[in-house]
Amino acid sequence: MVDGLINANPTVYEKKERRARIPHGDVDEYAVEPIDQQEIFDHVRDIKDPEHPYSLEELKVITEDAIEVDDKQSHVRITFTPTVEHCSMATVIGLCLRVKLMRCLPPRYKVDIRVAPGTHATEAAVNKQLNDKERVAAALENPNLVEMVDECLAPSNQ
Repeated sequence: MVDGLINANPTVYEKKERRARIPHGDVDEYAVEPIDQQEIFDHVRDIKDPEHPYSLEELKVITEDAIEVDDKQSHVRITFTPTVEHCSMATVIGLCLRVKLMRCLPPRYKVDIRVAPGTHATEAAVNKQLNDKERVAAALENPNLVEMVDECLAPSNQ
């Protein structure tokens, strides 16, 4: 993880119980299934925090209620809450969320990643960086950043 912790003692919350996805009616295995809030949450809930051995869900950086999905418009918005107002890892967390969704959603989806209003000292700058295609592409060309993102996205042994 990272040396020199910004938030050395974060509050750790209990994980929500995983809910089984129940198919509706007759299932056509070739039909396009709509993507919903629960599915997006299931994709991102286990992303590890870059500074701590906890998931974003355990730190309440991400909650199911902070995810908006408009399947008809192919749009997903995730609003995350850093554990501290001056979190230096906010852009890395946002990049992890974006990369995870890039890897698991169909390419037709537009994804917006935002810091919850009033929860970060440089909220506007972080939001701009996370939603600018060129900046995201440049970040993903940095091998150190890619390694950090991959580490956060790696399955945990829990």
